[in-house]
Amino acid sequence: MQNKIVNRIAKLTLIGCCLIGISQANAVIDLDTQNVTISGLSSGGYMAAQFHYAHAEIISGVGIIAAGPYNCAQGSLQTAFAQCIAQAPENFAANIINPYLDEPQLIAPASALQNDKVWLLHGELDTRIVRGVSDGLFAQYSETLDSSNLAYVTDKKYAHVFPTDAFGETCEASNSPFIGNCDFDAAGELLFHILGKLNDRVNTENSLKKGKLMKIEQSDLADIDSTSLHNNGFLYVPNSCTEGVKCKLHISFHGCNQAIDNVDDTYAKHNGINRWAATNNMVVLYPQIKGSSVFPMNPQSCWDWWGYTDENYANKNGKQIKAIKQMIDNLSNFLNQPK
Repeated sequence: MQNKIVNRIAKLTLIGCCLIGISQANAVIDLDTQNVTISGLSSGGYMAAQFHYAHAEIISGVGIIAAGPYNCAQGSLQTAFAQCIAQAPENFAANIINPYLDEPQLIAPASALQNDKVWLLHGELDTRIVRGVSDGLFAQYSETLDSSNLAYVTDKKYAHVFPTDAFGETCEASNSPFIGNCDFDAAGELLFHILGKLNDRVNTENSLKKGKLMKIEQSDLADIDSTSLHNNGFLYVPNSCTEGVKCKLHISFHGCNQAIDNVDDTYAKHNGINRWAATNNMVVLYPQIKGSSVFPMNPQSCWDWWGYTDENYANKNGKQIKAIKQMIDNLSNFLNQPK
């Protein structure tokens, strides 16, 4: 498997390195893959929490918008509809059992999470994921994290969208591409919380001048067979990262109906994260899911948070979680292939 990925990377580089222009002559991209930050909206928020619980040893910060507790669906779509989307039983988070407590090799130890920083947001007008569901995720993280590391924003009149202060339609409705012009920079708020002080951001036009947002083949970074991952994903690389500066890695998981076949690169281009990445030496990976109307049934291009890939969807053996971990492990080689 490893040789297969390396060969794919080498082939892509020989064909396309000069076209996408990731690296400059004699430059080595120094990417930190041991202190990764992640974020996500809706199903992408569920995936962010799952990946955090599975691989907390390499995750230092998480930002989640409109999602519920880890293992909320408990491997059942029926359970997902019953308590993880538009309704939530009172105090249900306390009754959700982590199925891997007796199998610590399948998830990270609780000690690996306790010093991480987590930022959560639930909009007051969000009826797709109701407040009680997001409260469950907050309660779950509260059991493990120090209170100073956990932020929960609940006082914004936003529907089910990724809030920005520069792109999208009204924040009071949930319409494609599910990015709202809300006079609120969620990308900046979550990054400030999980990373600390940052350099000032740029506008979207300048983020594309100070870096490259490129389409990549996800199969060049990971084994995506039977994962429901799309063949293509997106990667943002600041110019500074090609000039010898040590760079951070952030992964942003789109929500349902926000994937490449739904909105092309709109989520990757306009959620606001790249504007901060451009000035703060941060590579951003936007992995993508493909929709399917046949098995595995996933017509809305959602990340697997209820078990449509297999029963291991929420642990280290989950097909999507394994693929994302492979992408992290192989990204430095991908960026630094010889010309």
